[in-house]
Amino acid sequence: MKKVVIGMSGGVDSSVAAILLKEQGYEVIGLFMRNWDTSINGDFLGNPNLKESICPQEQDYNDALAVCQKLEIPLHRIDFVKEYWDYVFTYFLEELKKGRTPNPDIMCNKYIKFDYFIKEAKKLGADYIATGHYAKMEDGYLKRAKDQNKDQTYFLSQLSEKQLENVLFPLGDIEKPEVREIASKYGLVTAKKKDSTGICFIGERNFREFLKNYLPNKEGDIVDIDTMKVLGRHVGLMYYTIGQRRGLDVGGFEDRMFVVGKNLEKNILYVAIGEDNPYLFSDSCIIDDVNFNCSLRPIDCTAKFRYRSKDVPVTLKYREDGKILVSYSPIKSVTPGQACVLYVGDICIGGGIIDTVMKKNEKLWYLL
Repeated sequence: MKKVVIGMSGGVDSSVAAILLKEQGYEVIGLFMRNWDTSINGDFLGNPNLKESICPQEQDYNDALAVCQKLEIPLHRIDFVKEYWDYVFTYFLEELKKGRTPNPDIMCNKYIKFDYFIKEAKKLGADYIATGHYAKMEDGYLKRAKDQNKDQTYFLSQLSEKQLENVLFPLGDIEKPEVREIASKYGLVTAKKKDSTGICFIGERNFREFLKNYLPNKEGDIVDIDTMKVLGRHVGLMYYTIGQRRGLDVGGFEDRMFVVGKNLEKNILYVAIGEDNPYLFSDSCIIDDVNFNCSLRPIDCTAKFRYRSKDVPVTLKYREDGKILVSYSPIKSVTPGQACVLYVGDICIGGGIIDTVMKKNEKLWYLL
């Protein structure tokens, strides 16, 4: 019997993934990863009411344990707090300091869930590892899940071909409602548990209050990029992302206002008024930290520039320095620091991190 070590998060997805693996005849072992230390990293910061209740991460462990006991599978627990801090949280802070918008979940997959986790799983004798991600592995290719609304290949785009060897994604061919039904059928404590949202280590807490403990915020001017008039004050450039329209606290305008740029040196947040404002649009970008998980190297393919964004047809120009010039018809809010994930049909071939955003072959001066 082949042995599978599955990452148990304490959520419904990994719970049902474990069920499906058991039904398929695997010997299943659960492994819970502890990535955040509440006493050192301040898990309760920004939500003092939590101090009198159980830490959310410990509740997740208790839920994972209850599920594993119900399914009669062993559950191991491993501490990756230092590794998470070194490879994910530090990266997150450094990117924010540069005025960029990082995606720590992508780096967590790259360095923790599909690196240190795999090493630990092998110590337990794993033939395969599995997670509750909505994705597929078919014929050696990483493919989109059946549930297009939940597909998570975007977050797996920095994984190498080696990392994807012997990986199972049991939820690849089922949709979320069915996952809930299976969990209810088995009477799992996670059946109706709310899906986690937002950045993993911040969770339900106030983003600004949380960051104050690690990065000092510096107020500055909000400037209308068309008129160069000061419209108000921002609370710190790190709290804003390109395309953002909520939380600007600037009134008196009929049309919507959007963040379009940042000047780190002068501590200016640039905004533009109107959904069709040309300052919102770009037609190319340069991506670095390029990763491919297969041999496909297309010239024309599609790309996602944000997790929930639609696929955009793009043309790729491979540069000698390892970076890629990605060209596309003008679209809104392509953001430095975010991932550009590449697809050939349903195959996710990899991607890179957006470094420079351009229009008509020129770097946009107001974007960092």
